[in-house]
Amino acid sequence: MKAVVYTGDRTITVEDRPKPVILAPTDAIVKVIHTTICGTDLHILQGDVPSCTPGRVLGHEGVGVVDSLGLAVTNFAIGQQVLISCITSCGSCYYCRKKMPSQCESGGWILGNEIDGTQAEYVRIPHASFSLHVLPGTIDPKVAVTLSDTVPTSYECGILNGEIQPGATVAVIGTGPIGLMSLQLAKKLFGPAMTVAVGRGTSRLEKAKSMGANHTFSVLNGQDTAISSALAVTKERGFDVVIEAVGTVESFEIAQALVGPGGTIASLGVFGESCELHLEKLWNRNICLRTRLIDAVSTPDLLKMVEAGAIDPHFLVSHSFTFKEIHDAYEAFQAPSKHGALKVVVTMDEPTTNGPL
Repeated sequence: MKAVVYTGDRTITVEDRPKPVILAPTDAIVKVIHTTICGTDLHILQGDVPSCTPGRVLGHEGVGVVDSLGLAVTNFAIGQQVLISCITSCGSCYYCRKKMPSQCESGGWILGNEIDGTQAEYVRIPHASFSLHVLPGTIDPKVAVTLSDTVPTSYECGILNGEIQPGATVAVIGTGPIGLMSLQLAKKLFGPAMTVAVGRGTSRLEKAKSMGANHTFSVLNGQDTAISSALAVTKERGFDVVIEAVGTVESFEIAQALVGPGGTIASLGVFGESCELHLEKLWNRNICLRTRLIDAVSTPDLLKMVEAGAIDPHFLVSHSFTFKEIHDAYEAFQAPSKHGALKVVVTMDEPTTNGPL
């Protein structure tokens, strides 16, 4: 089979690899139909994820069809269309029982990290009973790819960790797929009084505005200017909830500057370097700082929300490529301002048109 492989020198290559086989009774082999590229894949290429070693097949998101099943997997059938969770859950260890499968003792984020992932024609899914979801026929499989990681990450690590309440003021730092999905979820589900988006890309800030952000502020005008302008719309009180969806020194500085007394910072960026925590300014302000790796425990509920029309992640899928165009897909995702890309969906076996949908 063909697979996307991390070379270790900030690049990928497409290689021929053996089709994976069942290694444990709890495994499933899934024929991948659609996959995508995550910001975390780019962090791997940058060397920020030492657990991912050269030679690894990348990818932790996808939709596919069950090709074969281990004897212990009884809740799926061969030929069934499934959503692949980015988090592998054994369902029975200490952390899984605490509804924290991101820390699963034999799983967690291992696909495309510690074991071969979904940017391939086939993928082995350990603990398949708890790590796959039957995909409803009413959901577009291309859009469903966003429910592997982007949508539940936005919901769990941004919205739920931020503890957004009706009438709250919410600032979203970062207007990539996670930031924009967090904005939609906050607006549609929790009724905030004010939402603000802070970012770099002009087109993405315009997208945030079209999605209902009350105010948008560009860091390109200067970090201090963006901070002072955002604080001004709160009458200098700061925000009840700040969702930090970038993972840089700059974004973490902005988050600390924008959070108001009694507020919460929900930080979900993937950090490749240390950041300063300004406790000299925050110790007496009753703030809460939360970090989280997606657990994907909300995926069944989110699938129902999409089916019911309560949320709509289709806007995330900006570009579509065939697997033969994987290098173009990476280039588009790595240069979103140039290409106008949010999520790029890569299709394995059906022809698609390169470029915006």
